[in-house]
Amino acid sequence: MTVTELNGPPNVAALYPKVVLGGLRKSGGQLPDLEFVRTDVVTDPEHLAAYNQVCGFRLSDELPITYPHILAFGLQMSLMAEPSFPFPLLGMVHVANRITQHRPIRIDEPMTLRVRTADLRPHEKGTQFDVISEAHVGGEVVWSDVSTYLRRGGGTGSGSGGGKQLAPPTPGAIWRVPGDIGRRYAEVSGDRNPIHLHPLTAKAFGFPSAIAHGMWTKAHALAAFEGRLPDAYTVDVKFKLPVLLPAKAAFTTWQTTDGHAFELWNARKPKPHLSGTVTAL
Repeated sequence: MTVTELNGPPNVAALYPKVVLGGLRKSGGQLPDLEFVRTDVVTDPEHLAAYNQVCGFRLSDELPITYPHILAFGLQMSLMAEPSFPFPLLGMVHVANRITQHRPIRIDEPMTLRVRTADLRPHEKGTQFDVISEAHVGGEVVWSDVSTYLRRGGGTGSGSGGGKQLAPPTPGAIWRVPGDIGRRYAEVSGDRNPIHLHPLTAKAFGFPSAIAHGMWTKAHALAAFEGRLPDAYTVDVKFKLPVLLPAKAAFTTWQTTDGHAFELWNARKPKPHLSGTVTAL
C-alpha cells in the first residue's frame, strides 16, 4: 500500500472542482491501494464549539463520536481526488455509516488520522465500497469510521435489506429542520456538496430542494442520547430517503438488549429517513 502523509489539513474547497471535473473522466475500476495520513491533529476548541452548536451536542472536554469524521473528511476528499480513484464524486450516494469509539477522545489529545478505501462489491443498484477512517492516539486505535458509498448503475448484487422497518413510526420527538441547516453544517464540516446548500443547486442534481447532510442527521440523533451512552460503543446507521429542507421529521428511540435503536421519519407520511443502532462494546 502506498502511504501519503499530509503536513496540514487539505484545502477541501480547492479539492471539490478537482474531484468533480476529474470525475467526469472516470469510468470505474479497482479501488486504489492508497492510504492518506495526518499526524499530530489537534482539535480547535472554537471549531468544536461551532460543530456542537449546529449538531445539538453539549460543550464538553470530550469529542462527540461523530466529530473525528469531520477531521478526517479532508483526507477522504484527497483520496477521492486521486486520478487512480475509479468513481466520480457526482452520483455517489452515502448509504451507511458505522462508527466505533473504543474510548472517549479528549479535546487536548493529538491524533493521527488514517484514511483508505476497501471492499469494492456489487449492490442491487450498482457498486458499493467503503471509506475507512481511523484515529490513533499513542499508537492505539481509539476510533474508527466506515462510510459506505453506492455508485449507481449496472447493479448485479442481491438486495441489502435497507428498506426494512425497525419499528412503527411512533415519534418521541419532532424535529423542525430549518432550510439553512445544509449551509450551516457545510461551514463546520467542509462538505459543500451543492445538493445541500441551496434549492437551485440541488435541483441541478435532481432534488426538488436542498437536502440535509446524512452525517448531520446522525449527529443530531446521537445528541439526543447524551448522558446515556457508554464510553465504548458502536453506532451504525443506514441512510434512506433524503431530508428535503426545510423539514418536519419524527424521531423515535427504544432500548434493545445490547443498547439502543432509533429512527427518523418524515413527520407527514410514513417514509423513513434514517435507521440506526447503538451497541455497547
